[in-house]
Amino acid sequence: MSAAFLSALLFAAAPPADAPLADAVETRDAAAIDRLLDREEPGVNLAQPDGMTALHWAVRRGEDSIVARLINAGADATAETHYGVTPLALACELGDAGIVRRLLDAGADANARFPDGSTPLLSAARTGRPAALKALLEAGSKPNAADPRGQTALMWAAAAGHATAIDVLVAADANVNATLPSGFTPFLFAVREGEVAAARRLLAAGVDVNAPAEVRKGARNGLRNGTPPLALAVENGHFELAAALLNAGAAPDDLRSGFAALHAISWVRKPMRGDGDPAPTGSGSLTSLEFVRVLIDAGADVNLRLKGSPPGHPGLNKKGATAFLLACESCDVPLMTALLDAGADETLTNADGTTALLAAAGVGALGSGDEPAATEAEAVEAVRWLLDRGAKIDLVDDRGETAMHGAAYKNRPDVVRLLAEHGADPAVWNVENRSGWTPLEIASGQRRGNFRPSPETIAAIQAVLARPFTVRSD
Repeated sequence: MSAAFLSALLFAAAPPADAPLADAVETRDAAAIDRLLDREEPGVNLAQPDGMTALHWAVRRGEDSIVARLINAGADATAETHYGVTPLALACELGDAGIVRRLLDAGADANARFPDGSTPLLSAARTGRPAALKALLEAGSKPNAADPRGQTALMWAAAAGHATAIDVLVAADANVNATLPSGFTPFLFAVREGEVAAARRLLAAGVDVNAPAEVRKGARNGLRNGTPPLALAVENGHFELAAALLNAGAAPDDLRSGFAALHAISWVRKPMRGDGDPAPTGSGSLTSLEFVRVLIDAGADVNLRLKGSPPGHPGLNKKGATAFLLACESCDVPLMTALLDAGADETLTNADGTTALLAAAGVGALGSGDEPAATEAEAVEAVRWLLDRGAKIDLVDDRGETAMHGAAYKNRPDVVRLLAEHGADPAVWNVENRSGWTPLEIASGQRRGNFRPSPETIAAIQAVLARPFTVRSD
């Protein structure tokens, strides 16, 4: 029999540690607590098998009077369980300022490091009780101490939306501009989580509402370098917070993230399907369409054009695209309508000369696993809406793409039939684009990153080509 096995066997057979006072406090047995504490040797620091003492349990239960009696009886305020948990760690999670003060007065370390590398102040900041934070700071807790990932108490309070805790930490000279390698600051944490009150407190403390994310080279899971707070709020669906940022002076047409807030509305409302990210949960009572009006009223240029394609947004070439063209790409008729009502120019194209109709039909190849934001029914609605407004059906962009090429890219047989019914001329669209593909060849699998044929789209195009072409009189 090995020594290790014997040791394990003996340990398993050993009776649990005898800690009657800890057991009594755990079960809230008041009579047993009184009886044991009245003894000359109450065994106040005896621990259960996992290291929990009576004081641990009294703190966890929030029993301030019992905490006081145990400390008076000699309980060790620095005792650790077998997992390194101290009474102060439990008190900070609870946020009970009275118990925190008692433990600090009894010798608990205000700057101790817990097993996860955090400090009492960091732990209390997550709970957000200002009185507990004040007690720790008065006992010497360092306001800018960080956990192993570099996160500070102010970052935790901001992310959790604890506005009054932010006030306490700022008053103690917590660094409002502390920055992680990922680019996150306390303010950007508040913005990402949609915490309006927390964001306002930090702005009042002097944070620049337009300060972009500064991401260190090689940082993982970070923001896009240069992302301004407004863009972060909009991409996370926090439109009420975004409106507050605009009121605080956020620049509505800031393009440092590669797009302005108005452009982002299209993919926030209708993100790419398949391997794309889901729509954000968002927050607040302001809808995305209401926020469009807020942006315009704040001075956003409804016809602002992108300088390039933002990372992570395949499909249509975004260079030169306006918010309206992006809304057409996602076949979002309510957004298209809202933008037109706000003065959008529906004739503006991207750098390839792609029109609103071509974008709605589907021009812009996607990679394998990617699916367009719009369903085919939504695409039919958007294409019909544009045609009813007089969109020219036989235009060809600079890459040789037509609306019919777009329908083939996105596997939309109903759009193929709709275009044919509205007089799309085969002499115009049944030609090779710059890549050398006709709509039928695209439907058969000739496209970048995705070689799967679409039998339904192939059949629809072949049926259109097989019937006589008639020019519509309307």
